Amino acid sequence: MTAPVPAGPLSGVGLSPITREVLDSAARGLLEAHLARSREWFPHQLVPWEQGRSFGPGDAGETPQVELAPGVASALWVNVLTEDNLPHYFQAITATFGVDSALGEWNRRWTAEEQRHSTVMRDWMCVTRCVDLVGLERARMRQVSLGFASELRSVSLIDGVVYLALQELATRVSHRNTGRLLADPAGAAIMNRVASDENLHYLFYRDLVSAVMSVNPSEVLQAIDRQVCTFEMPGNGIEGFAGHAASIAAAGIYDFAVHYEQILVPLVLRGWAIESLGDLDQAGEAARSHVLARIARTGRVAERLREQKDQSPRCSPPMN
Repeated sequence: MTAPVPAGPLSGVGLSPITREVLDSAARGLLEAHLARSREWFPHQLVPWEQGRSFGPGDAGETPQVELAPGVASALWVNVLTEDNLPHYFQAITATFGVDSALGEWNRRWTAEEQRHSTVMRDWMCVTRCVDLVGLERARMRQVSLGFASELRSVSLIDGVVYLALQELATRVSHRNTGRLLADPAGAAIMNRVASDENLHYLFYRDLVSAVMSVNPSEVLQAIDRQVCTFEMPGNGIEGFAGHAASIAAAGIYDFAVHYEQILVPLVLRGWAIESLGDLDQAGEAARSHVLARIARTGRVAERLREQKDQSPRCSPPMN
């Protein structure tokens, strides 16, 4: 899954000079660190081509090589269609990050890496015939033709970076959980490989937020409050999205408990350690109180839904 930031003000608008300087410097260092630790890989080497054969008219409904549970099928369907919208995400991020900067360079590298994800997932789906490929292509045409629209409103560049940290971690978790439920070894390996890319993308944004937090914690806390409370993954424009989301949640791939335990707690509470931040102004303190209350409420809802899951399998968070 890819990570959009809605088109908004030009990079840096509304930021103090020291925040802008720290953001630019940190982005450059984090980009260099990313390039040093990212590993080259090739989608065609992960696909079991020996399982495939040519398609003829009407072949899409044949018996698949790999049988998928409903939740896994929904996760793969939503994930690959979301990845297909990469051109729109690149355009939106460029409008926010700019071009001639470390963030602009990062955006181009990120796009090149993300392109591999839909390629390898779709190739595996084709050789295994595990989904309705005619339906998938029609859905891709619809999705890309519609473009990308989100209810998220990027109040500032910092909001965009916070959102991307949350989204990339959510994507990593979703891919890995999907891979764990795949009985097919090649499919599981592909999802793990894609999740590894997403993890590196998550680390970039997590650490970028931390760098800005060190000089302007109140501004960052207000962005965290806004983004945690309005968080959505891209994909809600996919036809039948609500049903897919319910199926994904019922399978335990991504539900309220996953969102709370594997996103909010490790990133917001532990990674950014918002409870222990000092030097906050009045707005920062208010934001911290508000987001902590929201996270605690999410935890209570997650626990209640976990207990009721057998009776209420359709309860799902605003995720893909």
